[in-house]
Amino acid sequence: MRKLNAEKAGNQPWIILIFIFLSLLIVFPLLYVISVSMTSDADIARYGYRLIPKEASFLAYDYIFQTPKALLQSYLITIIVTTAGTVLALLLTSSIAYVMTRKDYRYSRLMTFFVFFTLLFNAGLVPSYIVATNVLHIQDTLWALILPYGVSAWFTMLMKGFMDGLPFEIIESAKIDGASEWGIFARIVLPLSKPALATIGLFYALAYWNDWWLAMLYIQDEKLIPLQYYLQRIMTNIEFLTKNMQAGISVDMSSIPTESARMAIAILAAGPMLFAFPFFQKYLIKGLTVGSIKG
Repeated sequence: MRKLNAEKAGNQPWIILIFIFLSLLIVFPLLYVISVSMTSDADIARYGYRLIPKEASFLAYDYIFQTPKALLQSYLITIIVTTAGTVLALLLTSSIAYVMTRKDYRYSRLMTFFVFFTLLFNAGLVPSYIVATNVLHIQDTLWALILPYGVSAWFTMLMKGFMDGLPFEIIESAKIDGASEWGIFARIVLPLSKPALATIGLFYALAYWNDWWLAMLYIQDEKLIPLQYYLQRIMTNIEFLTKNMQAGISVDMSSIPTESARMAIAILAAGPMLFAFPFFQKYLIKGLTVGSIKG
């Protein structure tokens, strides 16, 4: 009955209009960004930002793709880091959360305390840098882009909240049938936790995809530069040339886009994740709501 009432409420015209309005609030800025990225700086200065460009120009994309090999290399590094990092982070996060939910494990509360403590108090940048460079020696490797985001205390608590809702009787039944601990975790707990895994996996993937900070700290090798840091350096170069021009130094800025390049960089940086998001959407709401209620 509640589901039927909810479906009736969802079909109300005013609710549909509200969601259409909210969707337009999201879609229009994206269309503006795409439009500006395809507009020359001269047209932006003359006509301002327009939803439909007066004359389409791909100067910004031509400027960014001047070195396609480096751009594709950075895309490849970002894809590898995002894929490997998300899988590793999900494995670590789900295993820690599973241990915290096991009522028959003696140190489950102690584990919960440690995770919750790190959620409130972070060691900071300097200790993490010393550990990465002097202890683990992972600078100038892909591990420097993967390990620092390997486990998030917040996502671990969210996963624990979801796993708390799984019936413990299933685990006991599996143990009686002779299943091992790894078998229970891999064959029963993980398949039942798909909504939470998909939701948290999306957040981990976004964190890895959008990160440029770790590359700035640890990466010197040009072959290991990820996409976001590569685009950030292009943006820095454009700003450097703009400031030089304002300082009176002769720089030909007619062939270097500024505003349109910023928008083109935003499209190139966010584009793939925009296409990936719908695949996680059906799990997103369920994973978040169940995890938050039990957390």
